Parts: sequence; C-alpha cells; structure tokens
Amino acid sequence: MNLTLRHYALLPILALTLPSCMLGGPEIMIIALVVVLLFGGAKLPQLMRGMGSGINEFKKGLKEGDPDSDTDAAKKGDDENDVTSKD
Repeated sequence: MNLTLRHYALLPILALTLPSCMLGGPEIMIIALVVVLLFGGAKLPQLMRGMGSGINEFKKGLKEGDPDSDTDAAKKGDDENDVTSKD
C-alpha cells in the first residue's frame, strides 16, 4: 500500500478522533440531560414504557417466525402421538 504525505498528515487526526467515538460517563450524562430537557420528567416514564412494549413485541415477532420454537415442537410432538395411537 502506498501512503502519500497526505495520508501521513491525516494519521494524527485519526488517532485523536477514534477514541472520542466511544461513549463514556460524561457523554451519557449529557445525553440524559438533553433527553430530560426535551421530553420533561413527566413524559419519560411513558416514553420508556413505550420502548419496553416495543421491544417485547419485537421479541414476540422473532419467536413467532422461529421454526424451532417450543410451541411448534409441541405441535409436532402431538401430531406424532396421534399417528402412533392410530396404529
């Protein structure tokens, strides 16, 4: 790989910006403060409840689409029992 002088000039900038991409304690506190200021203290429980119910619905949807789910296995087991009882 051929690195030009321009590439070498950008390396210190890249090295300084990469660690800043991670969120630490102060960044999370600032984000939380902005959320409280935007939505207010009274709306936050409703917002979190809505997010929780959305996550639960998403998980239910994943389980319904999963062919290896327990309910499908139970149905298959019942069908096999019906076939053996007819013999």
